[in-house]
Amino acid sequence: MTFKEFGKKIFSPLIWGNFLAMGLVAMGLVIGLWYFMKDYTHHGESIEVPNVKGMPFHDAEYALQRAGLIAVVADSSYNRTLPAGTILEQLPVSGKLVKSGREIQLTINTSETPTLTVPDIADNCSLREAEAKLKAQGFKIGPVEYIPGDKDWVLGVKCRGRHVMAGERIPIDAPLVLVVGNTAVEGEEEILSEEELNDSTAIGEEAEEIEIAL
Repeated sequence: MTFKEFGKKIFSPLIWGNFLAMGLVAMGLVIGLWYFMKDYTHHGESIEVPNVKGMPFHDAEYALQRAGLIAVVADSSYNRTLPAGTILEQLPVSGKLVKSGREIQLTINTSETPTLTVPDIADNCSLREAEAKLKAQGFKIGPVEYIPGDKDWVLGVKCRGRHVMAGERIPIDAPLVLVVGNTAVEGEEEILSEEELNDSTAIGEEAEEIEIAL
C-alpha cells in the first residue's frame, strides 16, 4: 500500500463520520449520566426533618410524606402514660437537613405490655438480696408480706394476689410482693405483731390483778 492510498483511507469521510458518531454517543452518555446522578442523589437539595415525636403514627407518616420523606417503623418501646402507636423517638432527629426521599426511622409505643421473667429467689435468698436483684432487672416491688418463717428470708413471691414461680413471665408494671419470714433465728422466738403484743400485755395485767386479789 502506497502512502497516498493510506492517506486516502485515513481521511476517508466514512472513518471520520464513525469517529464523530462515537464522539457524539460518548458525549450523550456522559451528559445523561450526569443528569441521572444529579437527580438520583438530589444534589443541592436540603429538607429540614419535621418533629413528629408525640404524634400518632398516621399523623407522623402524613407529616413526613408532605416533607418528601419516608416514615419507617424501626423499633417499638413501652410507655404506659402514652397511647399505643405514639411516636417515642425519631432518627434523624427533628431539625436535621436531609435530602428528599430519606427514610426517617421511628420508634413507636407498643400496645402490648412488656413482660419480665421472675428469677429464682423464693427460698433462695434474703430480703435484701431479692430486692436488689429484682430492682436491677426492672421489676416493681410492692409491700412485703410477713409470715412465720426464718427471719428476713424470702419464702415466696406473689403478683396480683397469686403465687408466681421462677421462670414465669409477668407484666413489667405489675408489682411483686415478697413473702418473707418474721421469726427470730435465735431462740426460735416469733416476732409478735402489735396486736399480739397488746393481747399478751392485757393477759399479763389480768394475771397480776388475779394474783393481787388472792
